[in-house]
Amino acid sequence: MKNILLIGGAGYVGSVITSEFLKKGYKVTVLDNFVYDNQFTVASFIGDSNYKIVNGDMGDSKFLDVVSKNISDVIILSGLVGDPITKKYPLESEQINDISVKKCIDYFNGKGIAKLIFISTCSNYGLIKNDELADENFELTPLSLYAKAKVSNEKYLISKKNKVDYTGVVLRFSTAFGLSPRMRFDLSISEFVKEMYDGKELEVYDEHTWRPYCHVRDFARLLDIVISSEKEKVNFEVFNAGGDINNSTKKMLIDEIISHLPNAKVTYSANGNDPRNYKVSFKKVKETLGFEPEYSVKYGVKELIEALDLGLYSDSKENKNKYGNYNIKYKIYE
Repeated sequence: MKNILLIGGAGYVGSVITSEFLKKGYKVTVLDNFVYDNQFTVASFIGDSNYKIVNGDMGDSKFLDVVSKNISDVIILSGLVGDPITKKYPLESEQINDISVKKCIDYFNGKGIAKLIFISTCSNYGLIKNDELADENFELTPLSLYAKAKVSNEKYLISKKNKVDYTGVVLRFSTAFGLSPRMRFDLSISEFVKEMYDGKELEVYDEHTWRPYCHVRDFARLLDIVISSEKEKVNFEVFNAGGDINNSTKKMLIDEIISHLPNAKVTYSANGNDPRNYKVSFKKVKETLGFEPEYSVKYGVKELIEALDLGLYSDSKENKNKYGNYNIKYKIYE
C-alpha cells in the first residue's frame, strides 16, 4: 500500500487531496504547522487508521525524521500561497516558501522514496502579451515573491536529476476552485461568486486578462496519476496542471456567474494591481499522462452557489481569517 507524505495537507487543496487519497485506499501522513490556525480541517480524518497527522514545520529536520518513516512518495504542497500574504510576511515567506522547500528536497535523498512531487504554480508565467499559449518551455517571468520562490525551487529540484535517488516531478498548478474543508474566499472564482451572491457590487479590473483554473478534486486525481506513472514518463519533468476547458478571462468567469445570479452587480475598471495575464497550454499533461479535468468552471460556480443556498459558510463575515490566507502564526527560526 502506498503511504503518501503530504506536506501541507491541512490547507485548502491539501485537505481535499487527503480525502481523495484515503478514499483510494492510500495511507496518508500529513505534516502541517497550521500557520492559518486551520486545525479544524483535519477533524474528519482523525481516527482513520490510514491517516496520520503531525503538527510540525517542514524546515525542521526533527519533524521530517518523524514523518519520513515508511513513506513511499512525498508531495510538497506547503507554503504561504499568493501575492498578498507573501507581501505582508516577506521574511516568513522566504523561510517557508524557499529555504524550507530546498531543505526538504535535499532531506529526502537516500530515504527510499519513489517520487518527490513539488507543487508549483502557473503564476510563474507572469504577464504574457498577445495571449500566447504558455507551454512548459515558455519564458518564466514571476511577478510576486510567491511565484519567484516557486521558480527558484523548480530550478533547484530539476538540478538534482541524476544526483538523487528519487524521481522528481514539478506540477504547475492552475488557480484552484471547488469546495474544501478549508474553504477560501480569497481566490478568484470563490471570491467573485461569494461577493455577487451576497449582493455586493463587484469591481473587476482588467476583465480581458486570462487565467487557468482547476478543481481541487482534479488536482488530487492528477497527483494519483503521477504517483502511479512509470518513472520514464515523469522523471524530473515539469507539467502544467489543468486543462484547456478551464482557461478563462475574468469576463468569461463573470458572465458564467451572472447566468446563475442575474441580479448581481458588476462594474469593470482598468489597470488593477494584479497585472498577471497567462493562457496556458495543457497539451503535455494530456498527451503524456492522459489527464483532462473532470470539473469545469461552470460546474464550480454552480457547486458553490448550491453550497451557499444551503447556508454553508454563513460565518464567513464574522470569521474572515478562517476563509482566506490573511494572517499567519509562525515563528522564524535558525
